[in-house]
Amino acid sequence: MYDGIVQELIDELGRLPGIGPKSAQRIAFHILQTESFDVRRLAELLNDIRDKVHFCAICGNVTEHETCSICRNPRRSPATICVVEEAKDVVAIERTREFSGLYHVLGGAISPIDGIGPDQLRIKQLLGRLADGVVTEVIIATDPNLEGEATATYLTRLLVQPNLRISRLASGLPVGGDLEYADEVTLGRAFEGRRTVDH
Repeated sequence: MYDGIVQELIDELGRLPGIGPKSAQRIAFHILQTESFDVRRLAELLNDIRDKVHFCAICGNVTEHETCSICRNPRRSPATICVVEEAKDVVAIERTREFSGLYHVLGGAISPIDGIGPDQLRIKQLLGRLADGVVTEVIIATDPNLEGEATATYLTRLLVQPNLRISRLASGLPVGGDLEYADEVTLGRAFEGRRTVDH
């Protein structure tokens, strides 16, 4: 569509997740037309993120250090581990300010269609963290989709051991949603997770 480097930039931006051809074109032209846009700084950050950022040796979260700030925090409870699929899920849970334990990032979910089995995930590392008996609860917080459910089911069966509570994040109807638009799985989960109303 465009000559040379402009099209190359659009194509490269379009390879990013969630960026379609039109969004890629919009971003490319924003970079071209906005004088204040610091292209050099963006290039530096893209280089730095590859060189400096890696995964925490304990939990698998992203960090610039050997271990992440959550694993290094002495105020976090080592008795509870919340298992998530990706590092971005840690940020989502941290925003709630409801969880004070530690995390374990699997690095994805079981997906036979994509060729991802349990061996491609950080499940062995999770088992290693449970070996000393300090952890008393594992909260499985995988996505409420087919892959997330398969992963949660696999982990639930694998992790059964005395003195270890295994729980799953509740899921159901979103606040502000309409019943008529909810799918069967979501409605089913909402019924399973129903609570008694105090009078």
